[in-house]
Amino acid sequence: IFHSFGGGTGAGFGSLLMERLSVDYGKKAKLEFAVYPSPKVSSAVVEPYNAVLNTHTTLEHSDVTFLVDNEAIYNLCRKNLDVERPSFGNLNRLIAQCVSSITASLRFQGALNVDLNEFQTNLVPYPRIHFPLINYSPILSPEKAVHEPMTVSDLTNACFDPNNQMVECDPRNGK
Repeated sequence: IFHSFGGGTGAGFGSLLMERLSVDYGKKAKLEFAVYPSPKVSSAVVEPYNAVLNTHTTLEHSDVTFLVDNEAIYNLCRKNLDVERPSFGNLNRLIAQCVSSITASLRFQGALNVDLNEFQTNLVPYPRIHFPLINYSPILSPEKAVHEPMTVSDLTNACFDPNNQMVECDPRNGK
C-alpha cells in the first residue's frame, strides 16, 4: 500500500485500510511505502499530529514499512539533480524510481528474486522494528551523468552515504 503519514486521505484511510487488511488477511505479508511529512514541504498544519497517530497504526498492522521523507527527497532533488525548486512531480519521480528498484525482485522471475515473506525475513530483525532505510545511488542530473564515471566501489559507498538516504536522519548516531 502507498500512502502519506501527513494527513488527508492518506493517513486516515491508509490506517483504516491497513487495519482491515490485517484483520481480514492476518497471515499475509503487508508491505507499505509511506511518505513522512516535513515542515519544509508542508501543506497542512495537522501533519505532525496525523503522523504520530498513523505511526502507531503502522507499528501494529504492517510487516515492512519503507519511509520516504519529503524533506530528504526535496534536498536530493535540489542538491543532486540540480532542480532549483522541485515540484511534486520531481519528488514523485524520484520516489517512483526507488520503489521500482526495491520491488524489482518481487516483480521479475529469477534465482535472486524473493517473495514478500522472504523480503520481510531479510529486512526486519524484530516485528516492531520494520522501517528499513532507503538509500539510492547514483542520483545525478543528466548533465552530470555523462561526465561522472562510476565504479562498483563508488556506487556501493554512495549507497551507504547519509546524503543519499530517502529519510533525513543519521544512522551513524542511531537517530
